[in-house]
Amino acid sequence: MPDFSYQAAYSRNIGWVTPAEQQKLRQCRVAIAGMGGVGGVHLVTLARLGIGRFHIADLDTFDTPNINRQIGASAATLGQAKIDVMARMATDINPEIELGRFDQGVNRANIAPFLDGVDVYVDGLDFFAFDAREAIFAACAERGIPAITVAPIGMSAALMVFMPGGMTFEQYFGWAGQTDHEKALRFAFGLAPALLHRTYLAEPGAFDLANRKTPSTGMACQLCSGIAATEALKVLLGRGTVKAAPHGMQFDAYRGRLVHTWRPGGHRNPLQKLTLAFGRHKLASMKRGQP
Repeated sequence: MPDFSYQAAYSRNIGWVTPAEQQKLRQCRVAIAGMGGVGGVHLVTLARLGIGRFHIADLDTFDTPNINRQIGASAATLGQAKIDVMARMATDINPEIELGRFDQGVNRANIAPFLDGVDVYVDGLDFFAFDAREAIFAACAERGIPAITVAPIGMSAALMVFMPGGMTFEQYFGWAGQTDHEKALRFAFGLAPALLHRTYLAEPGAFDLANRKTPSTGMACQLCSGIAATEALKVLLGRGTVKAAPHGMQFDAYRGRLVHTWRPGGHRNPLQKLTLAFGRHKLASMKRGQP
C-alpha cells in the first residue's frame, strides 16, 4: 500500500480552494456533536474537504432503524458505538487526522473541553436532544464560535448559521422555559418556515412529535452535509457570503425549490408566529387523522 500523502489526497480540491487555503483547512478544528444521521456524514464530508482536526461526540450505538439514513449504519455495524465506527471511517479517509473523542456525548460538564480550540461547530445532534443543543449553542455564543445547523426535513435541507456577535440560537428560537413539545415545534418551524416539504408527506401518521418519532430520508442527510461543509468552508476561509440568523435557507430536492427566509426577531416575528400557529393546527389535525 502506498504511503498516505495529504497533498495528493486533497489535490483535486485545488482550483476551488488555493493550496494555501487547503493548508489552512488542514490546521482547522471542527466540533461535531452527534455521529448519526447528519453528524456522521458531516464528519466524512469535512474529512474529504481536508479538515485536519475534529472534536466528535456521541454515546449511542447503531440500530437497524438507522440504516435508511446514517452513513455509518450497516448490517456489519449494528450494535457498535457510532463514535467508534465514524472515527474509523474518518481515519480511513485521512490517517493523519486528529480526533478528540467524547464518548459520553456532550453535557454541561464536558462542554468546555469539547469546544476548546474549535474554529466552528457543526450541529449533528438528534432532533430531540434539546438540553445538549441548547447548552452547546449558548456556549458557542459565549465563546464567539460560529455554529452551523442544517436539518434534514423530508427530502430537503434547512440551514441556519449563528455567527459571533449576531442573533443567538436562543434569541431566534426562544426555547427558555418552554416544554420539550414546544421546543420541537419552534425548532422545526423555525428552521424551515417556508415549509417546502409539507406538500408531499405521504403517511401523516408517521409524524409523531409526542413520541419523538419522525420520518426521515438518507437523501436529506446527504443534502445537509454538502450545505454544512460549504458553509463551514466559507466561515473557515473567510470568503463567500454567510447569511446568518435571522436569515435561513431551505432547499427541497423533491420540489426542486430553494427559498431564503428572513425572520427578524426570530420566534417573536409576526410571520413566524403565524407559521407556528399553522404548525400546531396541522399537527393536531394529523393526530386526529385528518388531512
